[in-house]
Amino acid sequence: MSAHCHSHDHHDHASHGTGGGVPPPGYRRVLWIALVVNLGMFLLEIGAGLASGSVSLLADAIDFFGDAANYGLSLAVLSMGLAWRSGTAMLKAASMLLFGALVLGRALWGAFTGQTPEPVTMGAVGVLALAANLAVAWLLYAYREGDANMRSVWLCTRNDAIGNLAVLLAALGVVGTGTRWPDLVVAAIMAGLALWAGVSVLRQARAELAAPRAG
Repeated sequence: MSAHCHSHDHHDHASHGTGGGVPPPGYRRVLWIALVVNLGMFLLEIGAGLASGSVSLLADAIDFFGDAANYGLSLAVLSMGLAWRSGTAMLKAASMLLFGALVLGRALWGAFTGQTPEPVTMGAVGVLALAANLAVAWLLYAYREGDANMRSVWLCTRNDAIGNLAVLLAALGVVGTGTRWPDLVVAAIMAGLALWAGVSVLRQARAELAAPRAG
């Protein structure tokens, strides 16, 4: 869905106030806000996804949970050196890849055994999730060009907002077609987006870890 999930330039991301292990002003507070919002939305969406039978809502709920864990990891290593933060980014990249694989498998399984989801619940929860992610993305926007750890936080949030829009489109598609296919297609797209972002963050983190040895 987003062909520009990674940066095409290779400037030093550690120069954005993160290379010395000192987080930019206000960044820690923003991460705490993002953590609380994502945990709350996970609980809401997991219940709504089960109640409505929507695979895309369940996928979004799992993504919210993964992001909450990522924000927690980011807070844990925020004041550590670049090597620690890059290593944490690699762990988060692995979680993105795992999330993508799980959602893709769930969508394929649903293609054969799933039910048609309830679109009203999908739409209502999708709107709330979009508002939550746009608010967090707005708070994180100023830190999007930091090191791999900070960049992974921004990518997760940005991808969530895109995913929420996709869930809303899926709800409209279910209404229009009366089938589960729009929901399954959107879930598969969200899985692909997570896989793409995971590869992007993994590459940058590996480059940051290799840079000191190269110099």
